[in-house]
Amino acid sequence: RNIIGQSKSGFSFREVMDKQKILLIDLSKGKTGEVNAQLLGLIVVSKLQMAAMARADMAEESRKDFFLYIDEFQNFVTPSIATILSEARKYRLNLVLAHQYMSQVVEKGDTEIRDAILGNVGSMFVSRIGPEDTDTFEKVFAPEFNANDLINSDAYTWYTKMIKSNTQLPPFTMKGLPPIDTNPVLAEKIRQLSRLTYGRPRAQVERDIAKRSGYGSPTPPPPPPQPPIAS
Repeated sequence: RNIIGQSKSGFSFREVMDKQKILLIDLSKGKTGEVNAQLLGLIVVSKLQMAAMARADMAEESRKDFFLYIDEFQNFVTPSIATILSEARKYRLNLVLAHQYMSQVVEKGDTEIRDAILGNVGSMFVSRIGPEDTDTFEKVFAPEFNANDLINSDAYTWYTKMIKSNTQLPPFTMKGLPPIDTNPVLAEKIRQLSRLTYGRPRAQVERDIAKRSGYGSPTPPPPPPQPPIAS
């Protein structure tokens, strides 16, 4: 409520995109709640889509690449994603979609999103998959790799199909690096700086919401009883 209930956004998605800033959005279900995380994720994806489409007012050579990474992508599947995949390329909005298995992006038998992914994504990085996904990906990586290869890949190994200079390269394996050590102290300092730059005190936000909704406005006390008038 405090995020979407403010009358003015603390930052501009278009500015983030055009000036190549970094926007990190933590939508952990454990902290935010499943419904809230999904709602905020859908709003953010739609806002980014609108910001990308608004680049129509720029010369094509002036549009800078902006990369949108969506982890646990299946939680934010919307028709906007299909539109972004098919139309946002010319606006230099690039998507990296990460999820675990293909049926996650098929809802109630509707394969529109899955078909949009397979039809528009140029580069695929596939780690170890389950048997149910081999029918889809064996066709993508044949004849270099078969179903047995895809099911039994090593840790940090990706079967990769990539486009380079508008040319499809033959599938190959790519060895990734293990997770790197992080710096929690630096991360907390960055979060604090971001809050000071773009945030507002929570108490102030709640007062503004209460005032606009009418629940924060004090009701006038009832008038005191009038003393009886003697005749």
